[in-house]
Amino acid sequence: MEILLTGASGFVGSAILKIAKQRQIRIRPVFRSKNSVKGHPEALVVSGLNADTDWSHALNDVDVVIHAAARAHVMRELGPDSLNEYRLVNVEGTLNLARQAAMAGVRRFVFISSIKVNGETTRSGCPFTANDAAAPEDEYGQSKAEAEVKLRQIANDTGMEITIIRPPLIYGLGVKGNFASLIKWTRRGLPLPLGAVTRNSRSLVGVDNLVDLILLCTSHPNAANQIFLVSDGEDMSTADLLRKIANASGRPSRLLWVPQCLISLITSLMGKEVVAQRLLGSLQLDIRKTCELLDWNPSVSVDEGLRRALE
Repeated sequence: MEILLTGASGFVGSAILKIAKQRQIRIRPVFRSKNSVKGHPEALVVSGLNADTDWSHALNDVDVVIHAAARAHVMRELGPDSLNEYRLVNVEGTLNLARQAAMAGVRRFVFISSIKVNGETTRSGCPFTANDAAAPEDEYGQSKAEAEVKLRQIANDTGMEITIIRPPLIYGLGVKGNFASLIKWTRRGLPLPLGAVTRNSRSLVGVDNLVDLILLCTSHPNAANQIFLVSDGEDMSTADLLRKIANASGRPSRLLWVPQCLISLITSLMGKEVVAQRLLGSLQLDIRKTCELLDWNPSVSVDEGLRRALE
């Protein structure tokens, strides 16, 4: 089986390459620049991902496409044209690749989407499921939702199988963004005012568990034309997560008890409501469909995943 991987230099893509090599799975990686090709003689360079990209040379003899390339979510990106910028890559670029893949005879297209398609928060005891109606709340989530709808139409029109995977926050070695900041603050022993945030519940996924599922979806017959949610299967509060990070770092957990209402007020005054939502709110995923339909379970615990992230 020949697998084409887009986004090979990204956080998830590079992890896919590493694990596929360990398992002796053939991967044809696609990078955005020649600087990333070193060490990958089978690699291809495709500089852009848009409606005009020519994929014909990359799709020769390919059985499965793993589409991990995307315009990434940026919290501060609120400009008037931000939705169009997301659409150019995450919708038009994705659909252009999918149409050319179908024409080239590709059997399955595995699309790495996002739980943001479902929304940003869940109520206690009411996790998101794969069957929930899409309810994105930002431009990134909207672009992923639009791509999903049109990919399913391509599947109906061409017969190429589509598999959609929606991960929540992904962590692992080399992670960036807010999760990297939490690790940095914890390692420095800085006191964090989040000791009272014990009643929310959030799902995360370690990159090793995510990659394990992605690779399974390239071949499992039950993955055809399905949507899967993925997590580590261990939901936790913000305070619990910070304690686990501290433990994995070999550092003491320094959490200050500050009322959540006060945290909400301060972050609101600072214009950081989105940050407060992620720290104080819940976002849970129900992965029973994924586990039952694919006979899959996350093999790496949160504690082990955090240890690997901090190596």
